[in-house]
Amino acid sequence: MTTKATPEERTKLDMAAARATTSIDVPRIRDLLYDGRDKWETSSRILRIMSEDPVFDKSQRPFMNRQERYKRAVKITNRLYELQGTHKWSTAEARLALDLVDEELPMHLSAATFEPVFMEQCGPYLRGKYGDLVINRGIQGCYLQTELGHGTDVGSLETTATYIPETKEFEIHSPTLTSSKWWIGALGRTATHGVVQAKLILPGGKDMGPHMFLVQLRSLQDHTTLPGITVGDIGPKVLGAYVCVDNGFARFDRVRIPRENMLSAYSSVTDDGKYVKPPHSKLGYGGMLWVRAALVGKGGWYMARAATVAIRYCTVRRQSNKGQDGLERQVISYPSVQYRLLPVLSYAYVFILLGRDLMNRVATMSTQLAAGNAAMVPEMHITSSALKILVTSMGSAGIETARRAMGGHGFSEFSGLGRWYADWLPTATYEGDNYVLDLQVVRGALKAFHALARAPPATASPPLPPSAAYLRFLHPSHSATPHADAGADWADHATAVTLLERRAAALVQARAASESASASSGGESALDADMDHRISRAAAEAYLAMRIGELVRGLPGALPAREAVVVGRLLTLGLLALVEGGLVDILSFGLLRGAPGADPSAALRIAIKGLCAELVPEAIGLTDAFGFTDWQLDSALGVEDGSVYQQLWARAQAEPLNATEPVDGYKEYIKPMLERGQRVAAAASKAKL
Repeated sequence: MTTKATPEERTKLDMAAARATTSIDVPRIRDLLYDGRDKWETSSRILRIMSEDPVFDKSQRPFMNRQERYKRAVKITNRLYELQGTHKWSTAEARLALDLVDEELPMHLSAATFEPVFMEQCGPYLRGKYGDLVINRGIQGCYLQTELGHGTDVGSLETTATYIPETKEFEIHSPTLTSSKWWIGALGRTATHGVVQAKLILPGGKDMGPHMFLVQLRSLQDHTTLPGITVGDIGPKVLGAYVCVDNGFARFDRVRIPRENMLSAYSSVTDDGKYVKPPHSKLGYGGMLWVRAALVGKGGWYMARAATVAIRYCTVRRQSNKGQDGLERQVISYPSVQYRLLPVLSYAYVFILLGRDLMNRVATMSTQLAAGNAAMVPEMHITSSALKILVTSMGSAGIETARRAMGGHGFSEFSGLGRWYADWLPTATYEGDNYVLDLQVVRGALKAFHALARAPPATASPPLPPSAAYLRFLHPSHSATPHADAGADWADHATAVTLLERRAAALVQARAASESASASSGGESALDADMDHRISRAAAEAYLAMRIGELVRGLPGALPAREAVVVGRLLTLGLLALVEGGLVDILSFGLLRGAPGADPSAALRIAIKGLCAELVPEAIGLTDAFGFTDWQLDSALGVEDGSVYQQLWARAQAEPLNATEPVDGYKEYIKPMLERGQRVAAAASKAKL
């Protein structure tokens, strides 16, 4: 007689069964995500070293206070670079090791902002003096741009750097409270040096706008703050995010630095105070675009973690209705759960692949910039802004969607998703607030629109940048097919791509028409309050859709036939979800039509449901392709073997509240409260007699 599996055993059986249903070769897809087998093996080798080192133990992390987490973070950072020396890791391998740490560290920000900005723009003198120290972490850096009173608006920064020809020095000064540098990662307690964005003031008071200067903040002997500088940590962040990062403040009281400390790769000041302007005004953009580009791929991996945990948990969690086997149904079998989780999985793949491509493009742009060629900058600015907007907003929404799909257990710290959500949330407002970047995207779209309008009507191929390629549908050659009908072939990714591009084109055209009408009448624009945000989102999604279409078309050359089909279906699902999310504008402009009285979007929603059902048997394989180990995920609900209940139970036993019996506070507070209540109740009972 076969023994019936216990609920705890059932989770492992369900996970094994789900893994067995996949039809794909997981390692082949994994190699695609990691950009080759060699890179995957390098990552695995470094990951194995880290996971076996007790310094990186995560078991007590949920129970630590902020001071303990910070100390652990710098201990981890120090150990990483000890391991680099021991194992002779390259700079790229050390950076990979840093990225494998699943929490934000002070050094993350130094590596992401200070180091690339300094090395790109420092100039020969500073590179010779500090380059090796920066690369080998003999100094720790931070990037001081944001102020208490100004953020994205760099042109309005108040900190000044006044040149004094008599001593050949700059005087760094914070003239007001609002000029205090604020939110600067690694500044609070860690950094020894910083690149300071300040208004360059030449002799005679001429303001040359923001420039960058290297300022030493702390002693290299004892780490004490240097004279004239007030520095510290700004305090805890919302939802407990970035708990290890010492985001800091700084004020400068007429701090003198040598003239040579101006980052002078592109602009400088002579000994006698004359300004040497850069050969091109865009040469300082490289560092900022590096950070935005890095966010795209990073957001993809955040979403990958969330999707992996949620899909694994929903595969082994059984609840509510019973199936033919007499057991409660697996949560992943419910269409409403598939509809929430599989698009998150799709976008993880999209942003991982596009993030790598964007980093390669930025590298090419930086090489060209170094040679004085800024031709790529305008387009890279628009596309990096658009993808940054999407990955940060979709990433936060996707992680939270995945958490909610797991029900009550998703609210546990041990799920991991709350931690990732909190740490990803601020990306929507740093490196350019998303609503401010909206204006950049709209400005680029309108510029391309007006250029198209000026082109001769007979032009067969209107000159449009990739970020605005969707505007081609406004050209006379495309006017014959203005809309799709309810019977569109939703299995073909091109249907969704075209519809998203037409939506963006229609919105930009409407925006331009409204702008023109208000200019002619001399009145206010008739734009609604959120129109620029809607246009930016539509334009960004049109660009994203075009790039997803390119990915789908390239899959047969990158993967075997079956794997190309499955990943193609997954990416197509993401496209259809984008179309559904944009239906308000799509239907408003009549871009999707149906029979009178019928819902023109019904077939789209049916197609989404069908794709989800088709992809569910592949879901565990598609998440396994991310290559996450249990140590990486550190999630009780996302363990590879499915033993979620055992994991939750074991982690709860480590809770410090459970360490004493009775609980600390019982004698002082709980016991008196109980005794008082018992006395009152006894007196009340006696009074009733």
